[in-house]
Amino acid sequence: MPPRPKPPPPTHFLCIPLVTPTSRPQLAASLSAFKEEVTLPPPQGFSLPETAIRPLGTLHLTLGIFSFPPPPSPLVNGDRSGASIPPSEGRLEKAKSILAGLNLREMWSSVKKEGEPDQPRVTLRGLASMHPLPKTAVLYAPPTDENFTGSLRRFCDSVRERFLQVGEEGEKLMVEDGRPLLLHATIVNTVYVKGRDKQRHRGRHGKERMVVEKAGDIIERYEDQIWMRDVRVERVTICKMGAKKVLDGEGGETGEEEYEVVGEVGF
Repeated sequence: MPPRPKPPPPTHFLCIPLVTPTSRPQLAASLSAFKEEVTLPPPQGFSLPETAIRPLGTLHLTLGIFSFPPPPSPLVNGDRSGASIPPSEGRLEKAKSILAGLNLREMWSSVKKEGEPDQPRVTLRGLASMHPLPKTAVLYAPPTDENFTGSLRRFCDSVRERFLQVGEEGEKLMVEDGRPLLLHATIVNTVYVKGRDKQRHRGRHGKERMVVEKAGDIIERYEDQIWMRDVRVERVTICKMGAKKVLDGEGGETGEEEYEVVGEVGF
């Protein structure tokens, strides 16, 4: 049986950014307290490396993944300036155009329940594991509507669906893996931890990753943690994969990271 083809490399993602003027102080306080606690040695903490805790500016809800790898442009008389736009660049521009054309307020109105506010609101509560506990590398905060109506999920599905529709050439813009959308705000991810060898696990594709030790205990301790409460969704964006360090006015590192936004639409 021939080997399964490799999935296309992810380059961009569609998301709801979670850091807003309202949420920033809530998230900053809750993440700071969490980081201070879980990095302590037992029994007070769990000896998690600081780099496993995701920076404030990276928090978002992923709605879908894109693969727009830039192929080399053909040379025209030794000059690339006259070359046609590579297909992947054209698909990225198509995705940005679809995003810019979304009327988020109308889409929300079509899925919300009577009496709900005029914009979606998000509460992050507790922790959950992305993988089976003995092997997990990721812990995330599940988002909910404050009143548990399910409207937030319907809104996200509605936005995502616009990018899953087949285009003119019979190709979908968004990568599909056959699994339903899992809304999550990543809080812990050990892929960003360097130089630690203990408690490693070999994943599906043969790559080793560091697992979160005592993940079940961490989840239990923070099951009632409110990371942010009842925060309005302000916009939907397309971002490049790979968070970048935020620099200050003199070019020094601030300790913050964020994703580069290439397209967005607001309410």
